[in-house]
Amino acid sequence: MNLLRSTLVLAVVLIAIGLVAYLATGRQSVTALIPTFLGVPLLVCALIARREGARRWALGIASVLAVLGLGGTAGGLVKTARLIGGAALERPEASITQAIVAIACLAYLVMALRSLRQARRSRASEAAA
Repeated sequence: MNLLRSTLVLAVVLIAIGLVAYLATGRQSVTALIPTFLGVPLLVCALIARREGARRWALGIASVLAVLGLGGTAGGLVKTARLIGGAALERPEASITQAIVAIACLAYLVMALRSLRQARRSRASEAAA
């Protein structure tokens, strides 16, 4: 899967996670929509990246957003691990949502790094030829 498509998939997944979390928690807190607030700018980046001339910077911005998303939700991984271990948490739904967002952002960043490495190798082999 190319990075443009991965960006689009991540955006849609995050938007869906935020909406589901918001509805599943009885629309009690707008903070359940935070994944959606991250997904919408990612969707914009994916749409902009469809233009060849804007692809590089749009996907770069998307990668920065994914880093911020991972940084903001990484604590959910620890909390969810504690929850699985039997600990009682005040808001387990929030921890699980954060963990899912962290994993999705991490997977995207791995794909972005692979794409960057592949592009550099491709440019290097073209320059050598």
